[in-house]
Amino acid sequence: MRYEWLLGLLLLAQPKELPFQLSDNPNGEKMAQIKRESCTTHLLDVPLVDTQKLNRLAEQIDKSIYRKPINATISDSGGIVKEIAGVRLNRSAFLNEFYGQFYSEGPLNVALPLQTLYPKVDSELLASIRVRPIGYYVTYFNTRNNHRVTNLKLATQAINNYVVQPNETFSFNRVVGVRTPSRGYMSAKVIVRGEFSEGIGGGICQISSTLFNAVDRAGLTIIERYSHSRSVPYVPHGRDATVNWGGPDFSFRNDYNQPVLIRAHVLPGSVHISISSSDGINVKSRHVPGATEAIPEEIETNSNVKNSLP
Repeated sequence: MRYEWLLGLLLLAQPKELPFQLSDNPNGEKMAQIKRESCTTHLLDVPLVDTQKLNRLAEQIDKSIYRKPINATISDSGGIVKEIAGVRLNRSAFLNEFYGQFYSEGPLNVALPLQTLYPKVDSELLASIRVRPIGYYVTYFNTRNNHRVTNLKLATQAINNYVVQPNETFSFNRVVGVRTPSRGYMSAKVIVRGEFSEGIGGGICQISSTLFNAVDRAGLTIIERYSHSRSVPYVPHGRDATVNWGGPDFSFRNDYNQPVLIRAHVLPGSVHISISSSDGINVKSRHVPGATEAIPEEIETNSNVKNSLP
């Protein structure tokens, strides 16, 4: 009896076979060979289309062929990496194709009409908004803490090459995402002269603080910012921006009539973040004091600091 129960669980865990097979015809068109019975219901022995099953089929096909668009970016060498268009199923056109062939003889082979998904940022836009620097900030860190450096690099990579469109609000937590071990973030169990880490992802407040100062210099509108309860060493007093997943966020809005580009890099011992745009932007810059170049002292601690802020 025990083995039958275990066998039943294993059978339930097996992936279900999809009711279609994808292929390409000689013309390069994407095709789907569909099992007719997977979308069929019967009324007085008359086969009819089951709309619920058909909609579920369309979702499955869309999921199988979906390709996310990829924005153009600037490489580390300074060259522009061209954008890549995405694709998904054109559902309304697919339903028309399906109904047109459902009652035909033979296998149900349906050509899949595709919808092109264009990236928000293409090469032309990127080339136009990299020309005029409007904000820049550098902070410094101790390179001996490898876990913290890893977190700095991951958060920097998340915001690098991000384009904020006119009237768009940038949220640090939304763009960087949740900080988990599965995404590469590490536990940084250190105190940096009063900066308490949040455990996993500790230290990324240095990235949000560097970004805040670059954004403030660029004259962008600060929407949400919170300071740490204690001073941190990498920015002047009161110039920090604490963040924590599910808690404090740093956000700003682009009130200019041109998109702005964020460029962010971690170099040995320093974080560099710049804001740029096109020549047509009318910048209203602000004065922001620079950060000290003194390397912060780090003190190891064995205490559990998972719930405190970086």
